[in-house]
Amino acid sequence: MASDVFKGKTIKYIVATAAGGGYDGYGRLTARYMEKYLPGSTFVVVNKPADVSLLADRSGAECLWDSLPNLLGCKPYLVHRLDKPTSGVLAVALNPQTQKTLTRLFAQRRIGKYYLARVLGDPGPAGTIDLPLRKGRKSRYRVAGQRADIVERNGRWALAAGDGDRADGHESLTRFRRLAKSEGNTLLLLAPKTGRTHQLRVHLSWIGHPILGDQLYGNPKDTAQQADRLYLHAHRLALPGFGSFRAHCAEKEKI
Repeated sequence: MASDVFKGKTIKYIVATAAGGGYDGYGRLTARYMEKYLPGSTFVVVNKPADVSLLADRSGAECLWDSLPNLLGCKPYLVHRLDKPTSGVLAVALNPQTQKTLTRLFAQRRIGKYYLARVLGDPGPAGTIDLPLRKGRKSRYRVAGQRADIVERNGRWALAAGDGDRADGHESLTRFRRLAKSEGNTLLLLAPKTGRTHQLRVHLSWIGHPILGDQLYGNPKDTAQQADRLYLHAHRLALPGFGSFRAHCAEKEKI
């Protein structure tokens, strides 16, 4: 399914996909599903399935990271993360130097990150969400301000001037563009300019357009928002000096 995901790229890679791809019916990552792996790579790119943890969590369920050493034949090095319910492009370094290079690019905000999300309602043709974030309660994150103080002007959402909580938050910026409209929901292309935990999910929820299937930041009882998964997919990563890599949703995971 993903044989042409990186067509024309000379970088060596490995791709795992769900629904007939990287995970079988029991959720175990197995070598027979690997699309391609060539020795000598300095990093690999994985198409992470939805609802699979990247790292071990309290549930004790098998995670992607535990499976990679045997599949790759070497130690993987963490570069960035995707939430458990989020699918899509994940870069993994295969040596400490590449890890250092890539993490520096992420820290310097030189990486181009693009996501697809289907949200409730329609936030408009394009916009910018400039809302600082901070830790909330019960492992959640929230805007560093009051919902009532969020002001939208000309497609830009920000806290009203003088809001006292802003100093407690971290700068968080998301740009979006509308790709398609359906009855009651909209498909967006998201470009986060910062990389805060749960940034896209919090930003969209706090402006009134939660991602479909988001039970943490949306309203699970709202039938219009219910879905079979979190409709958030890491569509493309642009890595300066390495290339640009896309991952399409598996057929049964279409956004």
